[in-house]
Amino acid sequence: MYRSAVKTLLLAPAARHRFSHLRTLLINSSRFSTVAASNHQSPNDECKPPQVQYAGSSSSAPSASSSSSESASSSASSAAEEAPRHEGQSPRQRRHRAEYQDEQARVLQASLHHVARLGWTETAMIAGAREVGVSPSIVGSFPRREAALVEFFMDDCLQRLIDRIDSEEELRNLIPSERISKLVKIRLEMQAPYISKWPQALSIQAQPLNVPTSFKQRAMLVDEIWHAVGDEASDIDWYVKRTILGGIYSSTEVYMLTDSSPDFGDTWTFLDSRVKDAFDLKKTIQEAQYLAEAVGAGIGSSLQGFMKKAFPGSSATG
Repeated sequence: MYRSAVKTLLLAPAARHRFSHLRTLLINSSRFSTVAASNHQSPNDECKPPQVQYAGSSSSAPSASSSSSESASSSASSAAEEAPRHEGQSPRQRRHRAEYQDEQARVLQASLHHVARLGWTETAMIAGAREVGVSPSIVGSFPRREAALVEFFMDDCLQRLIDRIDSEEELRNLIPSERISKLVKIRLEMQAPYISKWPQALSIQAQPLNVPTSFKQRAMLVDEIWHAVGDEASDIDWYVKRTILGGIYSSTEVYMLTDSSPDFGDTWTFLDSRVKDAFDLKKTIQEAQYLAEAVGAGIGSSLQGFMKKAFPGSSATG
């Protein structure tokens, strides 16, 4: 999980420097990990809720600092796994490999300019290579060509969304439901230039070999939005919130494909309604919990407490 597992690190002065390199990290992890997508860990391994310590329990969950340590250890382990592959390489060979990866990233970035016309295809990637003056043969270095292009776009969009979250002060002034709607809208607007070709992208993401990375990218997106809202949920509530938001995002994404209204106005109305329904459901669940507590404790003073909890502004005394 982006920020839950490394909350302490993100509050450190070096956090912004870390995020300035996120695009490179995402490109490398996504583009080159797609070679062996079957070896991916489950998204829940990386995007999981923070553990909490319960009173009276003999076992306690890791604190934010220990989570940070685990994250650092995980990164170190990944680096250690990568090291054997490059042992024996000279500095010149390592530099050449880094330059080659950067060249691949430039090709993918340029390829996006041709997607609206050519789709998420190898042809678009060849056009992108020619645009930046690279031999089209480089496209052969991507084991799953079209998937690499779609995944690059998803990572790039996530980075741009993070930049907006970090830089736009007005987002912090919105109430949670409005902030979620705004962030989902910002993210989906990034797909607007490719809307006629987006069904093809969804089809590519749904292919069995591509599903692990696709699921992971969407889980990271949903998690980032919840953290931007200031979510501190843990345990089952963490999963419920992300499942609900994932459903809202996906349904709005599909609705957008058939929306012919100016500037996708109907899509944003649909989105606002879904978010409102989700928050109303949360209130309904809370009220049901309060009622269950009142019934379980017996009618009387507990009912009065229920009324105060369920209807904070009410003057009812029971």
